[in-house]
Amino acid sequence: MAKIYHAHLWGSRESKYSYLLENDVNTVDWKELNPTSPFYLFIPQNTDCKAEYETGWKITDIMLVHSTGVKSHRDHFVFDFDDAELYKRIENFKNLRLSDQEIIEKYDISDSRDWKISERRKSLAANPDWKKYFTKCLYRPFDQRAYFHHEDIVELPRNEVMRNFLEGKNLGLIATRQTRDQWDILLTAFPCDHKSCAAYDTNYIFPLYIYPDIESKQKSIFTSNKIETNISQNFINLIQEKLGYIPTLEEIFYYIYAIFHSPTYRSRYAEFLKIDFPRVPITSSKQLFQNLSEQGQALVDLHLMKSKKLNKLITKMEGKGDNAVTEVTYKPIEKQIYINKEQYFEGIEQEVWEFKIGGYQVLDKWLKDRKKAKRSLSFDDILHYQKVIVSLKETMEIMQAIDRIIPSFPIE
Repeated sequence: MAKIYHAHLWGSRESKYSYLLENDVNTVDWKELNPTSPFYLFIPQNTDCKAEYETGWKITDIMLVHSTGVKSHRDHFVFDFDDAELYKRIENFKNLRLSDQEIIEKYDISDSRDWKISERRKSLAANPDWKKYFTKCLYRPFDQRAYFHHEDIVELPRNEVMRNFLEGKNLGLIATRQTRDQWDILLTAFPCDHKSCAAYDTNYIFPLYIYPDIESKQKSIFTSNKIETNISQNFINLIQEKLGYIPTLEEIFYYIYAIFHSPTYRSRYAEFLKIDFPRVPITSSKQLFQNLSEQGQALVDLHLMKSKKLNKLITKMEGKGDNAVTEVTYKPIEKQIYINKEQYFEGIEQEVWEFKIGGYQVLDKWLKDRKKAKRSLSFDDILHYQKVIVSLKETMEIMQAIDRIIPSFPIE
């Protein structure tokens, strides 16, 4: 039987060259591996908690309908910070009095294998309902942008899932299947981009509710009486068996969201969260379930920017200027985030500034995207950013509270 060995070599290029010159296959400090099903990993893995972790339910077995986030293949055309600018672009795209070449040059877009400009323009021009596809999309953490959701513009709209979010009245859990960076989750009420919660990998979205097909029913997906849950009946039955009653669908969703925000859960099962969809441990304690569900609901309200706590701002913007984002600098001693040489937000703790979601340093990323777009912050932008700061600070506190609520892992 073949044997598999592994060795890490970290350091600078020079140190690696030096090591390789001085060593060969016989002198390297190898570690023997024993790859196991289903992943057969060719790297060392701590499997001490594997059996314990696998008693939980994989999220894909709980929320059966899911897909990757939207992949437009032309983000600069499909998304915008400004509703009016996006509307103008789409209006020009469907205006056949403008030539294909004019559109190509004006908006820097081109044909791909499965998407042809001429065909798509004619199709959208013939669509009398084109205006109803304007919506919002969670593009990056806490960065919701104007978005046009239609296959004539978006190459991979994932409509089988995203149609459930077009009016912003759903809840969607966002998670990765595999990640090279920090494992994380987020949620949205609107469609999400395929990297809204994953800087280096692809994230998936799991809707809480499934609505009738708007295209076939020809009526609002939110006025139908046939809304269905995306939580499997088998999982609901298990919850009932464990707790002795059936919580609301939202309470189940909140419980899951809280579990995934436990720092202990994330560190204890870090090896497994990197390689597959996360699993949910189920408690038989009514009190623990209810306490976690309450914390999960608080997180949901914070991340959807609906929490009343967001109205108590903890930072101010100071300095005179035009609010243009030309540089992004954090000064830890002063607790200030500069957006240009004169203007800054003050009162931001370093741990809040450094807080990451899915590999994104949230406060830094949000500003740098606007710097790249050469934008000046509006009153609403400034207020939103201040509320994001509150949301991150509260999130950190709730994450610690969740760990205080959970007696230990595995959950019983």
